[in-house]
Amino acid sequence: MDALFQVQTSAPSTMAKRPCTSQNPRIPTFTQMDLLLDAFLGLSDSPSICIDFSFERLLDSLPSDLDQSRLIDRALKMGNFLLEASKRSARKRATKHNSVVWALPPDLTIKVFSMLDAQSLCYATATCSMFHKCAMDPSCYANIDLTTVSPRVNNAVVSTMIHRAGNSLQSLKLGIVPGPTASLGSCQPLVYNVTSFSWNDKRSRQGKESSVLTRSCLSPLGGASTPGMLLRTLHLYNIERMDNPSLRAALSACPSLLDLEIVGLHVELRQTLTSVIENCQFIERLFFESSKTGRDDSLKSPTCVDLVQKCPRLVSLALRGFKLHDYKVRILLKGLRKLKYVDFSTSYSITGSFLRNLGNSIGGNLLEVLILRDCMHLKEVEVARFMTSLLAGDFKFLRHLDMSNREGLASEGDWYERCYNSRIIPIEQVMKERPDLCLLADFPSEGSYFEIEQMLESEINSDISLQSQLSNQTSDSMFISSSESSYNSDQGSGNEDGRDASYVIFEESSDEVDFLAL
Repeated sequence: MDALFQVQTSAPSTMAKRPCTSQNPRIPTFTQMDLLLDAFLGLSDSPSICIDFSFERLLDSLPSDLDQSRLIDRALKMGNFLLEASKRSARKRATKHNSVVWALPPDLTIKVFSMLDAQSLCYATATCSMFHKCAMDPSCYANIDLTTVSPRVNNAVVSTMIHRAGNSLQSLKLGIVPGPTASLGSCQPLVYNVTSFSWNDKRSRQGKESSVLTRSCLSPLGGASTPGMLLRTLHLYNIERMDNPSLRAALSACPSLLDLEIVGLHVELRQTLTSVIENCQFIERLFFESSKTGRDDSLKSPTCVDLVQKCPRLVSLALRGFKLHDYKVRILLKGLRKLKYVDFSTSYSITGSFLRNLGNSIGGNLLEVLILRDCMHLKEVEVARFMTSLLAGDFKFLRHLDMSNREGLASEGDWYERCYNSRIIPIEQVMKERPDLCLLADFPSEGSYFEIEQMLESEINSDISLQSQLSNQTSDSMFISSSESSYNSDQGSGNEDGRDASYVIFEESSDEVDFLAL
């Protein structure tokens, strides 16, 4: 039988030409195992009942139960071997078929896969071996977006994605986003209450625990391969268990960060800005929305000065929902001379006095977008003064302005007295003389004091200690008096640069607010 498969050879002549492979195809040499397997597979065409009878006769021929059990085990083992070998061969054939039929070369396939979202990329990975090989290229994971509308991603998924990206990681977005990103000028909050999911049912609780991000979800950024070294964009949304030390450790692993967006995390403003100042000095965009609107009063003027000095490349700055004061905001706007986009929406203590003489100075004159929507202490007289400066030619690059307030503007004497239809704000004149400016100044026809009282009640019942409040008020009053006097003198002298140095002289309270306990 073996002779049928042997290749007949003869001694070639010295003048013989090289044979053509198409005329003399290569005949494979089969082993005894190959022949036995071929004969065995030929039985697949036989009726199954014949194979059953043959197997029963083999069992009956064995003398003991032990031998019969061993025969059955060997048959099952052989069946599993053949099944796995068949699956592997089918995958190889499918891969070979796809490589011939697929029109794109591997480099272009990788380029296409790098444009897919995370879920589609996982689907492509599971399609076939060829797609799996292309989809495992690190460049396919350069921009990782794992944001969802409900808890579906855990730490293991994030770790796997980051490790696949390696040093190619450019962008990372994690967390729960309640809806599509708000458009320019919108103040739609992105803070989302994760605890709205039921924790009473055991099954739903187990499902949430397996699909929740914890404080260690960003620890792979500082791994052995340092994937965070070249990270440019980091967006974190409503990660309930993230705390200050974990965020600080993550930012320390991202020295090349340019774009940082933080929404709904239980982290303190001052500590976060300090981490940015120490580790991310090339940052150009900073978006930070508080998880507790109006409660975080941790920002101090030395931190503002450090941010101005250590992060001069900031072009876009958004601090939404924090308790900011005008003199601190003024330090930022005057010091960050490349700033073009500013958003202080829902800030609790801003009155608008920081805008005085800002448009004709070195800092603030490049502003293109200014959003002060729903700032409860924003005064009518300050808005009117700002509009007048627009008519005078200040803020020449301003293209988008939002002064809208759902509760109206505060009056000069008492912010409880709200202004809903102001006659001193030249809105129509500004829209006429500045047609290139998109001006949003929406105010209600009548006030709803329910939200104001509710906000006051939440402030009174907040967990900030009385001692911290008193010390901050004492320090703030010193700064406010100094800043207000400088603003008033600026109108006559026009010299503001020398005044701002006084902001860093006073010592402020170092009391911290622990937001993990809120």
